[in-house]
Formats: sequence, C-alpha cells, structure tokens
Amino acid sequence: MKNRLEEIRKAKGIKQEELAFALDVSRQTIGSLENGRYNPSIILAFKIARYFALSIEDVFIYEEEQKDETV
Repeated sequence: MKNRLEEIRKAKGIKQEELAFALDVSRQTIGSLENGRYNPSIILAFKIARYFALSIEDVFIYEEEQKDETV
C-alpha cells in the first residue's frame, strides 16, 4: 500500500519524532510507513488521517492486486 505520509508531514513542517509522539508510536514506525515497509493497522491509519484532518484515502493509496486475466 502506498501513502503520502511523508509528503503531508513535511508540508506541515512536522518531524517524524513529533508525529510519532502524537500517535504514540516509535519514530521507526513512522519511517517504515513512509518508506512503504509497513502497512498500518486500521486504527493507526485512522489516527494518522485524523491528526492531519484528512480522510484515510487522502493519506493512503489502495491499489488492488492485478489478477491474471489469461484464459
């Protein structure tokens, strides 16, 4: 799952450490989210969206897996 977390966070002038503290997670969690190495729980996704006053869809980009259509 892709996300715009880093872009949004930097646009607001917020450091990873500040965001991590506000969300009660580690700075490493924020870094992993931003680098796409970690998908958040639904609760954390809601917390992130609410923190920035955005919808989850504004922060996280869901891409459906491509199914093999060959017959």
